[in-house]
Amino acid sequence: MLTLFTDTDTDITPAIAKEYGYRLISMPYSVDAKTVYPYVDFDEFDSRKFYDLLRSGVLPTTSAISTERYMEYFEPEFAAGNDILYVHFSRAMTNTFDAMDHAVAQLKAKYPGRSFHEIDTKGITTISYTIAREVGDLFKAGKSLTEVLEWAGNEVDRFAMYFFADDLKFFRRSGRVSGLAATMGTLIGIRPIIYMSAEGKMVSCGKEKGRIKAMEHLVQQVADLGDDFRSHRFVIGHTDAPELAREVGNLIRERFGDNFPIEYVVTNPTAGSHAGPNGVGVCFHAKHR
Repeated sequence: MLTLFTDTDTDITPAIAKEYGYRLISMPYSVDAKTVYPYVDFDEFDSRKFYDLLRSGVLPTTSAISTERYMEYFEPEFAAGNDILYVHFSRAMTNTFDAMDHAVAQLKAKYPGRSFHEIDTKGITTISYTIAREVGDLFKAGKSLTEVLEWAGNEVDRFAMYFFADDLKFFRRSGRVSGLAATMGTLIGIRPIIYMSAEGKMVSCGKEKGRIKAMEHLVQQVADLGDDFRSHRFVIGHTDAPELAREVGNLIRERFGDNFPIEYVVTNPTAGSHAGPNGVGVCFHAKHR
């Protein structure tokens, strides 16, 4: 048997995890020195309450989970005779996967007949959500593990994600975006455009004056890079900005028609701790990232 894992940084909720049979690893964030584990310490994510907390001036922090915690997730599966496939957010963004590697090495020594596989989505939040769901769709369609891993090797780099942040103080503190200083984000109304690189890192690739220009920039990226995106999931993610997300969706419809579905997904609190409120991004199948 094969057990599927993903993590909360992919924006996969317990309801969606259940649909595909994913077990969900909770990635924590901390507010006022209290560590919170999504969908462990609460059942549903109250995005408005969380992002209003950030709007009030609170700056949450995030942290890696321990080797021991990974073992608590994985060992019951190995002990039951199951192999594991973990579809996760980008290795390049955190050292938490060092702890995971230690856990897996210990468990494989203890259970030598078991195997562990992973798909690095080379992203976080919306792009990881899209890839995790497409992987789940493949298994539901009856594809084998070998076929899914081959698909991932060819397709992970064919999903692009571009987004804009509304307030740079969150990203400045985390240091997670390369090239951010060049965007002159201290100027009033300037919004950096950020994308997920093929290396799995967030990279600033430009700036726009005002939200309208930023939204139009996202649509232009779809026009420039989009490839067969109507045959794949098209996802618009946001950090508690549903109205802005719908505006982007309307621009997409005006440009490309309405003959394909668009999903709207709210960014999980751990990733949102770095992005801050009122951001919007698009994920689509592309020629390249």
